[in-house]
Amino acid sequence: MAKFRITAAPKTTIARAMIGATVLASAFTAHATSQAYAETVEQPIIAADDHAGVQAPKADETKVNVTAAQVLALARSQVGTTENAAGGGTPYQQWYAASQRAAETIARDGGERAAYLNAPWCAMFISWLGEKTGARPTVGWDAYTVTYAKWFRANNRFGTLAKPGAVVFFSWSGSKDLRDINHVGMVVKDNQNGTISTIEGNTGNGRVEERIRPTSQVVGYGYPQYAA
Repeated sequence: MAKFRITAAPKTTIARAMIGATVLASAFTAHATSQAYAETVEQPIIAADDHAGVQAPKADETKVNVTAAQVLALARSQVGTTENAAGGGTPYQQWYAASQRAAETIARDGGERAAYLNAPWCAMFISWLGEKTGARPTVGWDAYTVTYAKWFRANNRFGTLAKPGAVVFFSWSGSKDLRDINHVGMVVKDNQNGTISTIEGNTGNGRVEERIRPTSQVVGYGYPQYAA
């Protein structure tokens, strides 16, 4: 069973640590003034290709009648949503903790539903967008960014081209290894100048925000199969 730790991204003065034998054993909540790129970062302590050797599930092939623009509209409507002082209280954490996927990730990683309520939630935010728009079969869902990216790769929907509505995976070190993924967001557009515009959860001081990111920090993009 993998263990995980939380570390700080560049120029961050926020730190929350999760310690133990599960992805979501506990969360510390010391929040301070943030600089640019203040995120909560999730990294594996051990390098394993998949949790306990379990391969990423194949995508649900259910067709969705949802466009990238619709998913981005919902994401934009959430800008400004913030967590509480304990690092929880968002609708995304509350939804995930009660979801079928939480039961599946607990079976995979251990832990309990309540732990998701105060856990890092960037991936839960993207998962919530898929659920609420009806695009979950193609957007996917997970609370752990590395497993989320591996799901796209396992289904041949992972690449290096920024597209509106793509799920973007970041490594602050600039690594292109999926195991080094720290954070996830949703692409709004490629700015054609070495940056992308995004909407992300659990960024800044634990908020949903619109950001501009350098593509040098992008590990890759997951491509939901939206309606035209």
